[in-house]
Amino acid sequence: MKITKFIILSTLGVLTVWSAYAQDIEASLLLKQPGNSAVAYQLYLDNGKYEAKDTRLPMQITQTITNDGNDKIVSINIKATSNVYFNFGAQLATGLNTEGCEFYMPGFWYHRNMRSPKEAPSFKTSTSWNFREDRLSTPLTSVYNTNTGKGWSVLRVENAAADVQTQLTQGEIILPGNTTIGYLGFDNETGKAKLTFGYPYVETPRRYIRKLTLAPSVTSFVKMNAGEEKTLTWRIHETKASSYGDFVSSMWQYCFDKMQPQPIKQQFSADEVKAQLCNYFRESYVTDYPLKYNSGLTVFTSDCKPAREVQIGFCGRVLLNAFNEIEWGEAHNDKNLKQMGESIIESFRQYGFTPAGYFYDFVNFNEGMPKNVVHSIRQQSEAVYAILHYLKYERQHRRQHKEWERKIRTLLDNLISLQKQDGSFARKYSDNGTDIDASGGSTPSATSTLVMGWKYFGDKRYLTAAKRTVDYVEKNIISKSDYFSSTLDANCEDKEAAIAAVTSTYYLAMVTKGKERAHYIDLCRQAAYFALTWYYTWDVPFAKGQMLGDVGFHSRGWGNVSVENNHIDVFVFELPHIIKWLATETGEKRFAKMYDVIYSSLCQLMPTNEHHFDIAKPGYYPEVVQHTTWDYGRNGKGFYNDLFAPGWTVASLWELYSPERTVNFLK
Repeated sequence: MKITKFIILSTLGVLTVWSAYAQDIEASLLLKQPGNSAVAYQLYLDNGKYEAKDTRLPMQITQTITNDGNDKIVSINIKATSNVYFNFGAQLATGLNTEGCEFYMPGFWYHRNMRSPKEAPSFKTSTSWNFREDRLSTPLTSVYNTNTGKGWSVLRVENAAADVQTQLTQGEIILPGNTTIGYLGFDNETGKAKLTFGYPYVETPRRYIRKLTLAPSVTSFVKMNAGEEKTLTWRIHETKASSYGDFVSSMWQYCFDKMQPQPIKQQFSADEVKAQLCNYFRESYVTDYPLKYNSGLTVFTSDCKPAREVQIGFCGRVLLNAFNEIEWGEAHNDKNLKQMGESIIESFRQYGFTPAGYFYDFVNFNEGMPKNVVHSIRQQSEAVYAILHYLKYERQHRRQHKEWERKIRTLLDNLISLQKQDGSFARKYSDNGTDIDASGGSTPSATSTLVMGWKYFGDKRYLTAAKRTVDYVEKNIISKSDYFSSTLDANCEDKEAAIAAVTSTYYLAMVTKGKERAHYIDLCRQAAYFALTWYYTWDVPFAKGQMLGDVGFHSRGWGNVSVENNHIDVFVFELPHIIKWLATETGEKRFAKMYDVIYSSLCQLMPTNEHHFDIAKPGYYPEVVQHTTWDYGRNGKGFYNDLFAPGWTVASLWELYSPERTVNFLK
């Protein structure tokens, strides 16, 4: 075993014992002198004080443990007796065998992260990991044993908020100022699961610095001057659950109750948000090619000039935004905006379909119309969703589009023919219907579209197919708590997969009755807990000079994207409305409270004429918001990547502020 792993991860000494299960906390201390390697000390407890054998420490360290209900509050008080650079670490020895254990760190680690590639953090690389707290949507580490049903968690308690920028990012580093960011993780080196925690942050055995990039580890040290004091606090919780999914659900409830996130004072009304976003529509409109579109991909934050790429769903959302333009333009007598939307939709009617009757998912006009077409069930479904909203809107205004209806019927029929015996859809497929990626993780993307197809056309085959998708989702995704591979630019555990499961079960609950409806509501509730684990319940700290900190950005209510893409964004679409509805249907008041947090938080970075928030043009809402030491290739924590996809961010916020759209469609 390497000495660095020994220092950070190994068992170093018993601190205290408090339960019938003889659970131990084990503590260590790293002291560093500038220019020299750190020295590790094993700590033992003597009458409430930490001591190191045969060594007088340059600090007084005491611990107190208090009860709060069934929780233990562990407080570590550190008082420097001389100037010192230190890192304090601890472990909770759970007594659980690693075999049979699953782990949960909100918004970043699920099960063993085995859906993720080896280039991202997972058990494929190591069975022991430590991470900065700001990577996590709640600063918690936890473990659940499937054999015993027992679970343990450690939650960081911190009321202050500070961070510091540093030039060094690996090895042993002395921080040039104060931070409140510690670390959380787990250790399985002995075959027994231990939960790790400490301050300031360490990241071992590797750091995850950008997409599919692991880098050398880091151990940080803070300076305390003689006479200074710090108190570090963690909350330790023991629980039982019938399954990993139930464990995660109970952990989310527990974390919500302890963190108590509050709504943010909103600057804009829903209409004011939409009015700002309309500038994106006007500035991004492209008419140079057979397909007209709003440029929503590979746009530079520095100039927001249109690009030659168009995508029907996923990041581009060109068809949904076209409908948004029509709806807003007609309601506000903006003829130009309405005409833009209509021209986009008409161009797709003429040129947007492949010979087999599917939409072109993606077109790069630097290369012309694609010859080797790849479809995704997600993008095809999102495109049909948009057009069905458009067709119903037009029907309500006594305008009919028979050719569009024929094309959408053909596409829906094509989807039915692609559905597999178990109810799933291939994630990606060719124009002739052969599988390219047969995994079923994107299956729930199709449910809402099929339900809408049934409501619009009255064809019961679509409703039957929708129910079959949820049969698959229940058996293979929700029951296994295995939400993965919904995003198209990653293949891992991800937020959007959980949201898709929530949305699919919601749509069926909205069009069924009795026991069947109750069953879909219960499935929706289960998936909702998982989806919400990705959303921040706290405000991560930023350093002076980091734009997000300088503008007073609050991370609560924003969601981590996936294990691969460790940044936050505004991807919500229908989720907030669904959890608000679930709060009424299930009596889960936390859902309604979290709705308020999300609803109030997501427009914080709206670029306006008064404040651009480092975006060149008003209305171009940012995408890659880098809240931790991970970046997409540029700028790092506290800033954005230089390239972004405003097509989907605008569409997501538009849905957030259009709460009755789906309800009205499904009436």
